[in-house]
Amino acid sequence: MPTASGADGGDLLDRLRAQGVVRLGIAGEIPFGYIDRDGRLTGEAPELARVIFKRLGVDRVQPVPTEFGSLIPGLNSQQFDVVAAGMYINPERCEQVVFSDPDYQMLDSFIVRKGNPLGLRDYRDVVEKKAKFATGTGYAQIRYAVEAGYEEGDILIVPDQVAGLNAVEAGRVDVFAGTALTTREVVRKSAKAEVTEPFTPLVDGEPQVDGGGFAFRRTETALRDAFNAELHELKRSGELLRILRPFGFTEAEMTDLTAKELCGG
Repeated sequence: MPTASGADGGDLLDRLRAQGVVRLGIAGEIPFGYIDRDGRLTGEAPELARVIFKRLGVDRVQPVPTEFGSLIPGLNSQQFDVVAAGMYINPERCEQVVFSDPDYQMLDSFIVRKGNPLGLRDYRDVVEKKAKFATGTGYAQIRYAVEAGYEEGDILIVPDQVAGLNAVEAGRVDVFAGTALTTREVVRKSAKAEVTEPFTPLVDGEPQVDGGGFAFRRTETALRDAFNAELHELKRSGELLRILRPFGFTEAEMTDLTAKELCGG
């Protein structure tokens, strides 16, 4: 029998409570959502989902691994109930699903040699000091550097942050740009390199901050709203950072951004 919530955004939460389990779409990406070496579901999104759904009266989470590009189609074809993969919230995706408010934001930072000899703090510094600049294949940081005035043809493109660290350590480049989280993690054991303070890149003169959250089918706004209510309480109490900290997240990744802002208004 439909509940009151069914009239204004789906009755999935009632069904999940009755079943006692929610199916989470994950993409096998560290640190966002993955199966660890012991075969256990973990990552920032599944661990947060465990806490929130427990508060909503759903005791268990069940992973449904898929390719990242199949997460939204899989959600909409009901292969799982929620996307729990740290998915960035953007206008294109907002046309296909409804998002929770973001549980984290992602800023940029640089890998530089110890002591940051050129004093590089943002993309404008890279341009002004004519630094040799590298970033990863397909990274958003390519656009951010070009936006600041760096010649795209002069950028060294490497496969990932490990290759970026190696390029800095070997002196092939002065700086590698990536997300604050990935750069911070990769330099932990380096004797030659360090990471700069996180910063916000500019696009068209406006700060560009990415944020990730949970995706729900467009018919399930009642579940999204209930999820958001618990998420906001975790933010207020500071519990959210405690849950995410084991996966490399810090105070710099906490955010008050909303899905509405990231969807474009």
